[in-house]
Amino acid sequence: MQLDSNQWNLVYNVFSFGLVSMLACTIYTLVSQQRVLAKYRNALVMSSMVTFIAGYHYLRIFDSFKHASEGGKVLLDGSQNSFNEAYRYVDWLLTVPLLLVEVIAVLALAKEVSRSLITRLVPASAAMIALGYPGEISSDQNTQVMYGVLSTLPFIYILYVLFVELGKSLERQPAGVAETVGRLRLLLIATWGVYPIAYIFNIVGDASSSSFVTVQVGYTIADVLAKCVFGLTILKIARMKSMAEGMKDDH
Repeated sequence: MQLDSNQWNLVYNVFSFGLVSMLACTIYTLVSQQRVLAKYRNALVMSSMVTFIAGYHYLRIFDSFKHASEGGKVLLDGSQNSFNEAYRYVDWLLTVPLLLVEVIAVLALAKEVSRSLITRLVPASAAMIALGYPGEISSDQNTQVMYGVLSTLPFIYILYVLFVELGKSLERQPAGVAETVGRLRLLLIATWGVYPIAYIFNIVGDASSSSFVTVQVGYTIADVLAKCVFGLTILKIARMKSMAEGMKDDH
């Protein structure tokens, strides 16, 4: 894949942006632990874990892109020195379940409700990522479509749990929390929507330099929104709930 200098620099800078965003968000959520009540700190710990894991994988993606590049040409042939897209799937396999658990943890629901939601959401999210990967690496269009459809099934189930089952648990939340969680779910769906679009683009699109750049930029922006902005919103919810339960604003 031959990229011109502007395309190569764009991908390079976007990967750099993704890496520093993840690292900065990790530090910020870690140092914000004392700003919320103890029972909400697990949610912030998971948020820090998500961005730390993503930051590590962006370091590997960044490094892989540099090693696969020579004079603007990026190797995508599956050889030892080619660009390794698998780092993204390893990242998603670890971080997507944690993102969903973050939401449940910050709401501090009854143990039975939390356990029920987690035991449904975590396996479904892992299945969604695991089923998408064979289609991502396959060059056969029928295989790509089959695994695309299969990975969509747990995605639809996750939507059902988030919007129907979790929605039932929001009625007893403090003022403003239910609305913020509603926006959080919409953010999750909007950013997750980028991934299947890029997946479909890989199936029907041509193997051009512009398509490679579009997919990489799209994935990275979606990752920053789905992990960093999501994590900061989790912090906001934890702060709102802590304040509603008597924590002083200057704590």
